Amino acid sequence: MSDKISYEERKDMPDSVFGLPERREYPMPDAAHVRAAEAYFRYCPEDLKPKLARAILQRAQDYGVDIESPTIRSYARQ
Repeated sequence: MSDKISYEERKDMPDSVFGLPERREYPMPDAAHVRAAEAYFRYCPEDLKPKLARAILQRAQDYGVDIESPTIRSYARQ
């Protein structure tokens, strides 16, 4: 899978792949997209940041990605 996800690929992804499944935002089907979700975390609505932070950390663990961001770790504890 490339870094860009086409509309068709995104449409066919299960909700469980998304950091915010109810909005189908922040897809994380692989390690590269976990890193992208980390990079775009700051654009997440404030009230959804704790949920997204926990999802990023979980997917990072699944793919062996180190999340260094203290901001994401802090939100995940909320």
